[in-house]
Amino acid sequence: MKINKFKQLAQDTLDQNIFYHSLALAQCMVGLYDYFSKNNLIPDQQKLSRDDWYLAGLIHDIDYLNPYKEDHPNHTREVLQKHNLDVDDEIIQIVKAHAPKNSGINPSSLAQWSIFCADSLTGLIVAVALVYPSRKLADVKLKSIVKRFLKEPRFAAGTRREEVKMCEKTDGLNLPLEKFIEICFESMKTISSEIGL
Repeated sequence: MKINKFKQLAQDTLDQNIFYHSLALAQCMVGLYDYFSKNNLIPDQQKLSRDDWYLAGLIHDIDYLNPYKEDHPNHTREVLQKHNLDVDDEIIQIVKAHAPKNSGINPSSLAQWSIFCADSLTGLIVAVALVYPSRKLADVKLKSIVKRFLKEPRFAAGTRREEVKMCEKTDGLNLPLEKFIEICFESMKTISSEIGL
């Protein structure tokens, strides 16, 4: 699988902010995969690779453009096929799980819960970085993100906090909120220059 081809398509197709968001979410997915893998929490029957998790994050908004925007994310495959690209059905299901209200696919697997819970968290992490004088993730402290998430509901008001908090569900990711935020934050820091932070 040529991930660079998918990355190029996302860069060519999407608004820059959505492209950066897609890169950030893809990196969060990899961070979560690594965490679950290291702790032997990925079920044996799950055949998805680290690259599959990354790719789901990378392409999750690929159809967030006209004429598909209103029905996003149900046209992922259509957009990919226009550019002679395709992915396994399991990756399409992960993509659909990030927006169950539109897709009708509620998260059930680790990968699906990961994309669902992390999707809007990336925006809050970016927003925290942007209030620092340096506008750099490297200067952000985890406790600042957690505080703004929990105590300042008007900050990055578009963040779907209730969805992010579902990372704690025992039948989902079963991760404490602060640990979940930490994994995503540390993952995003590794690509800060790629996402303008």
